[in-house]
Amino acid sequence: MFLLLLFLGLWACKSEFERIRVSNDPDLILKKAYEYYEKGEYLRSQSLFDLVLNTLRGGKEAEKAYFHHAYTYYHLKQYLLAAYYFKNFANTFTTSSYREEAAFMSAYANYLMSPSYRLDQNSTRQAIEDFQLFANLFPQSKRVQECNKYIDILRRKLEQKAFAEGELYFNLRQYRSSVISFENLLRDYPESSDVERVRYLIAKASLLLSQNSILDKKPERYQETILRCDDFLEKHPSSKYSREVRQMRQEAEREMRAAKKQLQT
Repeated sequence: MFLLLLFLGLWACKSEFERIRVSNDPDLILKKAYEYYEKGEYLRSQSLFDLVLNTLRGGKEAEKAYFHHAYTYYHLKQYLLAAYYFKNFANTFTTSSYREEAAFMSAYANYLMSPSYRLDQNSTRQAIEDFQLFANLFPQSKRVQECNKYIDILRRKLEQKAFAEGELYFNLRQYRSSVISFENLLRDYPESSDVERVRYLIAKASLLLSQNSILDKKPERYQETILRCDDFLEKHPSSKYSREVRQMRQEAEREMRAAKKQLQT
């Protein structure tokens, strides 16, 4: 008996939704869209909003409907579409009282899509761009501090990815690519907590690149290694890597002299 009542209740509920959906009554559909939204039935709310949004012509009602429609995607964890609709809202309703929140939520939806640093980081970069845009558009907003916090988290993820790429090239013995990758990391993230190890790996990769180069290129590349060792020792004189880097510098000097001597004979 209980199962029968449950089935009839579910059927009645579905029947009510279907009757609303095919009613061709925009006012009723919009009213019920909000009611379903407030109940947390976001998929039904979204379906009803989809039916009537094009019938709304500006004004506060259109703003409210489009804003809640974007939120249905967010609540359903459809973050790609949520980011799109929030951004579209912010760009369309430029004087709306909802604009600030929509601009923030567009960035935040991309933040939620940001994957592990080992994966593609398009969402991460987009989120950073959107948070920075928000801070520029709403410099007095109480959410600017929150945006800066998220930007720091996202930049750290990009930094981790850059470090992993440089390390991968090093492990694959692609030393030139490793040096370039690590030097790009230092340029893009000068305040990185990994700068000491990065400069150490640059010096080491540079030495290994020199050792594996053809004779004609060795003097120049050993000279570059010496400069990189000097840069490390100047910036990190008390590092745990200092002794090894000094030894690498001495080896580079010795090998450079030997290479020049070979070229002269």
